[in-house]
Amino acid sequence: MVSFPGQIIVIDKPGEMLERAVAYLRRQKIVGFDTESRPCFSADQPHYGVSLLQLSGAKRAYLFRVKKCGMPKSLCRVLASSRIVKVGAAVHDDLRGLKRLHGFEPEGFVDLQKIGWEYGIKDKAVKKLAANILGIRISKTQQLSNWEADKLSEAQQKYAATDAWVCREMYLRLLQSEKHPLTPEQMLPNPPKTESNDQGHTEER
Repeated sequence: MVSFPGQIIVIDKPGEMLERAVAYLRRQKIVGFDTESRPCFSADQPHYGVSLLQLSGAKRAYLFRVKKCGMPKSLCRVLASSRIVKVGAAVHDDLRGLKRLHGFEPEGFVDLQKIGWEYGIKDKAVKKLAANILGIRISKTQQLSNWEADKLSEAQQKYAATDAWVCREMYLRLLQSEKHPLTPEQMLPNPPKTESNDQGHTEER
């Protein structure tokens, strides 16, 4: 199992530490992006919304507990900057959740799920993408843990940082790779298998 090798910093209140995080992120050309939400296990549970915003450079990953530290304008400016490339997977849903906390116009986002086909990749899940693009395995065991716990466990922090960081690493690898786009037929869902009957016709099964 591979996990983020750098420094992980949890931000749970506005102030100097948050602004230092923003200053670091503004110096980056490419950062990994992800969010986490407290899971709902039954229909009568409330939908909790985004609990955590993860932004990772090569050596440092920041975990913003947005229910506690909010979404200050300085942080929103990072998300709205076209100069800083933010790379994630299924970013539309993540951004929709963040915009409910504070309105901003996202710029500079790359969705690995939308560009994978250009490199011959059909899979969408981050775990499968990481295996295909980087040849590594990442753990998803903390995915359904409580992201609004009083304190994030070390395992939660490592998981959250890894999910953002690995998106950055995958994008960097793709930039160095040749494109082999999937054909429209290859992008379709897998067709049902067929078998021949006695008359030589094919039947779906």
